[in-house]
Amino acid sequence: MAVRVQVILDEREAAEFRQQAKRQSSSLSGWLRQAGRRELERCRSTANLRSRKALVAFFSACDAREEGLEPDWESHKQAILDGQTKERPGDVR
Repeated sequence: MAVRVQVILDEREAAEFRQQAKRQSSSLSGWLRQAGRRELERCRSTANLRSRKALVAFFSACDAREEGLEPDWESHKQAILDGQTKERPGDVR
């Protein structure tokens, strides 16, 4: 059984959503439904990080997605300090 849901949007938002739906050859209703499904899946995938197994799987997926090695903490701290002490365009002395 289908359920009708009313969504309150301001005019600009509605126009932007309609344009994007049209670009994707979708109705506004279909586009909003897909956006809702994506958000629901995102919430489900991050909400279940309460067990050790889920955390290990999450970080394994992150490691598989990223390339290269992350610098060690000392390198991060040095980069932060360098950024704080460098002059930037527009700085007033």
